[in-house]
Amino acid sequence: MTGLVPPPSIRVAACDLNGQMRGKRLPADHADKLATGAVRLPFSALNVDIRGTDIENSPLLFDSGDADGKLLPTNRGPVPMPWLEHPSMLHPASLHHDDGTPFAGDPRHALARVLEGFCARGLTVLAATELEFTLIDDSNRTPMPPRDPRTGHRLHAGDVVSLDALDAFDGFFSELYAAAEAMDIPAQAAISESGIGQFEINLAHREAMRAADDTWLFRILIRGLARRHGLCATFMAKPWPQDAGNGMHVHFSVLDAAGRNIFDDGGPEGTPALRHAIAGCLEAMKASTLVFAPHASSYERFRPGSHAPTGIAWAYENRTAAIRVPGGAPAARRIEHRVAGADANPYLLLATILGAALTGLEDAHEPPAPLAGNLYEADVPQLPASWNAAIRTFGESDLMARILPRELIRNLVLTKQQELRAIGEMPFEEQRMLYLERV
Repeated sequence: MTGLVPPPSIRVAACDLNGQMRGKRLPADHADKLATGAVRLPFSALNVDIRGTDIENSPLLFDSGDADGKLLPTNRGPVPMPWLEHPSMLHPASLHHDDGTPFAGDPRHALARVLEGFCARGLTVLAATELEFTLIDDSNRTPMPPRDPRTGHRLHAGDVVSLDALDAFDGFFSELYAAAEAMDIPAQAAISESGIGQFEINLAHREAMRAADDTWLFRILIRGLARRHGLCATFMAKPWPQDAGNGMHVHFSVLDAAGRNIFDDGGPEGTPALRHAIAGCLEAMKASTLVFAPHASSYERFRPGSHAPTGIAWAYENRTAAIRVPGGAPAARRIEHRVAGADANPYLLLATILGAALTGLEDAHEPPAPLAGNLYEADVPQLPASWNAAIRTFGESDLMARILPRELIRNLVLTKQQELRAIGEMPFEEQRMLYLERV
């Protein structure tokens, strides 16, 4: 049956705990029914492991009859899906109970709850992410660095901030920027990074929920377009054991009801509110590590001298710090949170970081003094060194229970415990094949 033109279709999807799209494909004429809750999805679908497998002993499964909720579209879509062969529109959605209340296990709702806390204080959060990813040739059984499209020669080293390295993949990046514009994703500067086939693209500052939406959609877009160019684009935190890891830095500032930046005092040091927010981020950092580093390979990124922070400390204009306050104009004073890998769920990441900052503002705690120099050598508290320790610390934290819904904490702990059993002892090569495409 060749020559047939497929009818237009749509996708309706929510974000699961691992940042994966979970949803349905529907005929395009179903789009007008979405707002009624006609598309249903099991609550357990947002709580599967990275392989897409149900979580053993999850209360969302047989104890509750594996009940459905309703997918309701967010205000972010519909957006085109330029990576597909046939035109389609994606309707980002979130999962709700039948009475309309948000499902507490939905990561997007967790961020919405944190932002409501800021709103109750008359505050608005602006945020942006910096996304690192690696292009890989996985056409054979063993993943390899990609080939330079101009010469056919395989890349053998990174080439930091090289325009030549970017221009080698001009076809991919030109199509990516055009697709991002079509999806209303504010892609800004792209640079080549220090890893083999590694690049970074910054997204513009927007209201925090919009920033999380942009990040989730942009990762999907990058992976999809890379496939059309015969490549795998991965956000795996450490795709090559001896090479640079992929991070996702988060920048944020907070505006009052008059639109003034509450971190700006007109000088380089910033306001007490800046210090309070930093204190909250530092106090929650150890317990938050599971969100920043959610997978088995995530902990390979935390190596001294690797541009990934390992100690819990802050500083002005210091990229060895977990929390950096960038320089520049005081009106743009902001916090840069540098811990997370690119494999983190952007909704959970912003919910945890911003929720921690909000607790700092509410409690008016003061952080320790800012440090200087090489903080890899500083005597400061350290992040959990293993996946198992991060799971345990996250699940036992009273502060996490203040920031995130208890149901979501339970679901994430069950998910990561199951993944730890199934994946934690895999050889790195097997882990890599699992994670390359999925994160």
